[in-house]
Formats: sequence, structure tokens, C-alpha cells
Amino acid sequence: MLSWAVTFFIIAIVAAVFGFGGIASASAGIAQVLFFIFLVLFVITLVMRAVRS
Repeated sequence: MLSWAVTFFIIAIVAAVFGFGGIASASAGIAQVLFFIFLVLFVITLVMRAVRS
């Protein structure tokens, strides 16, 4: 999940450099959503591991 977020972030940076504002904005939004999903799943995993132990 984190690798997809980084991929979309890189796409956003490249699109912004070449002047494609709409694509850059959409890619940055997707990267942000994927990153927050990753964080939520990571925290849930940490909590579940702490509860099991």
C-alpha cells in the first residue's frame, strides 16, 4: 500500500514539473488517500498485536 502511495506521489511530481496541473492534483490526492489508509491499517495492526500479546 505504501509503495502505491509513493508511486502516485512520484507521478504527481513528474506531472507538476511538466505542467499538467490536473493530473498532478489527482495523483497527489490519490497518494494522500492511500497513505492515510496505510496509516490506519498500520495502527490497527499494532493495536491487534499488542492485544494478542
